[in-house]
Amino acid sequence: MTDFIKPVEGRAAVIDGKAAAATIDAAAKAGAGELAAALGRPPCLAVVLVGEDPASQVYVRNKIKRTEAAGMRSIEHLEPADISEADLVALVNALNADDGVDGILVQMPLPDHIDSRRVIDAIDPAKDVDGLTAESAGRLMLGAPGLRPCTPSGCVWLARKALGDLSGRSVVVIGRSILVGKPAAMLFLEQNCTVTMAHSRTRDLPALCAGADIVLAAVGRPEMVRGDWIKPGALVLDVGINRIDAPEKGEGKTRLIGDVAYDEAAERAAFITPVPGGVGPMTIAMLLANAVRAAALRAGLDEPAALAAL
Repeated sequence: MTDFIKPVEGRAAVIDGKAAAATIDAAAKAGAGELAAALGRPPCLAVVLVGEDPASQVYVRNKIKRTEAAGMRSIEHLEPADISEADLVALVNALNADDGVDGILVQMPLPDHIDSRRVIDAIDPAKDVDGLTAESAGRLMLGAPGLRPCTPSGCVWLARKALGDLSGRSVVVIGRSILVGKPAAMLFLEQNCTVTMAHSRTRDLPALCAGADIVLAAVGRPEMVRGDWIKPGALVLDVGINRIDAPEKGEGKTRLIGDVAYDEAAERAAFITPVPGGVGPMTIAMLLANAVRAAALRAGLDEPAALAAL
C-alpha cells in the first residue's frame, strides 16, 4: 500500500489527497527541470482570473504557488469583472500566440455576461491544460493523444494506486458534468472498466451503486450517497465540495462536506477519499503535470521520464 493510503482499523483506508498530490508535484518538478534544460527556459503556465470571487482568488493563489514551487514560470492575468467577452477572447488569443506560454487556464466561473464556452474554445488545444476545449473533449472520446481534464485524471490515478489494474472493474459515476462526470467515465473506459453514468434522476440509484467496485460521486448534493449504497470492499471517490452551516463551530461558521455520507460509507468501503483533503488537491497536481506535458508536446519532445513513470 502506498504511503498516502492510510489504513484504519475496522473502516475504509483513507486516501490522503494532499500526500498523493505531493507525489505528482514532485514528478512535475523533475519533469520541468528536465524540460528547462532542453528548452532553455522553464515550462510556463498562464492563469486568467476574471473578477474578485473569493474562492477563485484562493484557488488561483494556490495554483500559482504550486506552479512556482514545481520550478515553472507562472503568469497571472487579473481582469475586472466587467471585461467584455471580446476583450477576454483577445487576451486568450494573445496567450495562444506567445511561444513562451505552454499552458493556459481560464478560472471558472466567469461573469454571466461572458459565454464561457466561447472563451474556453478560444484556447489553443495544445495549451489546454484543463482539457476542456471541444477538441480536447473530442480527443478523449476518440482515445487520441491529448491533454486530459485534471480532476477526472486525478480520480483515475488514485483508483489505480488503490486497486492496481482496473480492467473489468465496475464503476458508477454519479454526475454528468463536462468538468468531471463525462470525462471521468471516458477515462475509466480507457482503463477497461465497465462504466455506468448516473445522476440525480437515475432510477434506483442505491441498487446501481451497490453493485459497483468504484463509486465516483460528483453531483453537488451534500451526503447524497449513503453508506448502505456502497458495496462492501468498494472504492469511494468523493468529488463533491459542499459548504454547510456548522453552528457547533460558532455562530455563522461553516464546514465542507462531500457528496458522500463519509462516516457511513467508511464502514463498508475498502478505500475512501475525505472532503476536504481527498480528490481536491489532485486537481492542481494534474494541472502541473499537464503544463509540463504541454511544454514537451509543443516542443516535439517525449514526455519527461518522471511523469511517464507515474
